[in-house]
Amino acid sequence: MPSSPGAPGRLAGRAALVTGAAQGIGLGIALRLAREGADIALNVRRDDQRAQDAQQQVTAHGVRCEVLVAEVGGVAAAHALVGDAVARLGRLDILVNNAGIERHAGVLDVQEADYDAVLATNLKGPFFLAQAFALHVQQAGRGGRIVNISSVHEDLPFPHFAPYCASKGGLRMVMRTMALELAPLGITVNNVAPGAIRTPINAALLGDAAKLAALQAQIPAGRLGEPADVAGAVAFLASEDASYVTGASLVVDGGLLWNYSEQ
Repeated sequence: MPSSPGAPGRLAGRAALVTGAAQGIGLGIALRLAREGADIALNVRRDDQRAQDAQQQVTAHGVRCEVLVAEVGGVAAAHALVGDAVARLGRLDILVNNAGIERHAGVLDVQEADYDAVLATNLKGPFFLAQAFALHVQQAGRGGRIVNISSVHEDLPFPHFAPYCASKGGLRMVMRTMALELAPLGITVNNVAPGAIRTPINAALLGDAAKLAALQAQIPAGRLGEPADVAGAVAFLASEDASYVTGASLVVDGGLLWNYSEQ
């Protein structure tokens, strides 16, 4: 089944799989890629009302959108998800590894189950999704784009979130290594590393005026980022405009990383 032409845009006629896309950054990315003309495989953990609402928002841009329910932390699940996306949309040209989790605990208190869950979702899943995606585009005889949503914490230590930092630092090195290996296949691999973004996962922070003000004081841009800020970077890396960009981490943080490093 061929991909639909889609709305006019840089990605018309292409198909993208976005993981963890029911809300927040993932949904913002799906909406931006749809606006650029790509059909979307919208990966969610549950096919609930939130997922259905997200699908409606995506299809409002005149593209196809398939909701795919899957956990992304295992090898078999990752390969099955890519296969399902290809079966539903007819092809895949873009993979956005957005799904991610975090667990708050000090180094002395981290439990093995939490450590394993964070590394599985944030690092193991993206690796094997990228592997399955690369095999698909290689067999199809065309190139592709892999974009991982990392974090400023691929560089910046984050007390009480050591497994999360390990997963993002690992994702940076996985991305760089994959970029070298997959370049001959016409596949680019890059990270987008957001800073503090206004999403539902930050609801507690957004409701604490003092903590929010303290954080914003460390951001030279003077505000939290929005999902659209991250989505714009992803759209660039997924497009032909970035055909010569691979092995890079594009930091989207309003200047937080370097300003914080100087504290």
